[in-house]
Amino acid sequence: MDGAPQPVRGMNDVLGEDMPYWQFLEQAAREVFAAYGYQEVRIPLLERTDLFERSIGEFTDIVEKEMYTFLDKGGDSLTLRPEATAGLVRAAISNGLLHNQKHRLWTAGPMFRHERPQKGRYRQFHQLDCEAFGYEGPDIDAEVILLSARLWRRLGLGNLTLHINSLGTPESRRGYRDLLVEYFQSHHERLDDDSRRRLGGNPLRILDSKNPDLRSVIDGAPLVMDHLDDESRAHFNGLQAHLDACGVPYTVNPRLVRGLDYYTRTVFEWTSDALGAQDAVCSGGRYDGLVAQLGGEPTPAIGWALGVDRVAGLLRESGVAVPGTTPDVYVVLAGDCAEQAGLALVEGWRDALPQVRIAVNAGGGSFKSQLKRADRSGAVLAVIIGDDEAAHGVAAIKPLRTQAPQQRCSWPEVSGRIRALLPDGTAWHEVT
Repeated sequence: MDGAPQPVRGMNDVLGEDMPYWQFLEQAAREVFAAYGYQEVRIPLLERTDLFERSIGEFTDIVEKEMYTFLDKGGDSLTLRPEATAGLVRAAISNGLLHNQKHRLWTAGPMFRHERPQKGRYRQFHQLDCEAFGYEGPDIDAEVILLSARLWRRLGLGNLTLHINSLGTPESRRGYRDLLVEYFQSHHERLDDDSRRRLGGNPLRILDSKNPDLRSVIDGAPLVMDHLDDESRAHFNGLQAHLDACGVPYTVNPRLVRGLDYYTRTVFEWTSDALGAQDAVCSGGRYDGLVAQLGGEPTPAIGWALGVDRVAGLLRESGVAVPGTTPDVYVVLAGDCAEQAGLALVEGWRDALPQVRIAVNAGGGSFKSQLKRADRSGAVLAVIIGDDEAAHGVAAIKPLRTQAPQQRCSWPEVSGRIRALLPDGTAWHEVT
């Protein structure tokens, strides 16, 4: 339709057919976080721009090209959050959560990056974010990975691969950085413009380049794993020992560096071969220096972020059965007397059956048209009340998905009959 409003490019509506997958993921995540003792927090969508410039890194694509930044009426530069970790660290500092304390936290919500939209990559995207503050050893590194592995099992996703690496401490990485600069300088004529610019800032970002023309150059670069300090190597060995003991398979990927400057030591990524080019579904790592860098007390920390859009799409493409949102019962009210009695009756049935989804016909319509609506709704049962049934205090219960015969019962008996006729007596409709 000409002149009809359109969504902003890269910012998508999530409609009814996709919501069961989102809700299934979010509910599973909430239960798994609770099982591991992680508390939910909620942080603003907007932060001061310098928070992300100081944390994510000046020479990252996010800061250089992708942030939604503007001046507010007071002249302050504000940015829609492109990721959640920096905001969580800011919240922990500004609310005094890190004074000799340890915290396991999680949050969720939309993030914003001005990228080229494609499958699995949007300008408004949604994340689940898991963070642990105040823990130094590799045991917490293993825990956040184990938590994510348990979430995949809870969701029924078995086609994910875990990649791990260590970037070492900032001190050891400085020596490695010098080697990278020397190496890439010797191949300067083969670098693209982005890589040449990063060479003077953070050459590790070159290793994260998606330019296929640079693949052979990057493959020949020195490996950070070969230049770890003893402490970082022991930490990484401890992580592997924990994962081995817990039976979590992984691949050591020496080219995994992650796209944000604040990472130290452990970095990891879960990938799927079912998502095309955007194969990462969950990524994270340690950022032991970030709290101090942003003005807090030195605090070790680790976390990960999960792409809700991508994982929901993966659930759908993998054929995972999830709870639907269709009603279990559709109530047909044919006639003035039936309509007058109907709403109050259904409220009583909802009290008796809190787990059952009951939709009531609204807007009138003939008996035949209402039955068609009941069938199209996906409901398992139709409860039918016409004026004659209303006069006698009875209802007819008609199975809509089987050939079972219609039953007639008094109004007080309806809730018990519904409970008996629904599969397992629960509101579980699989989406396949």
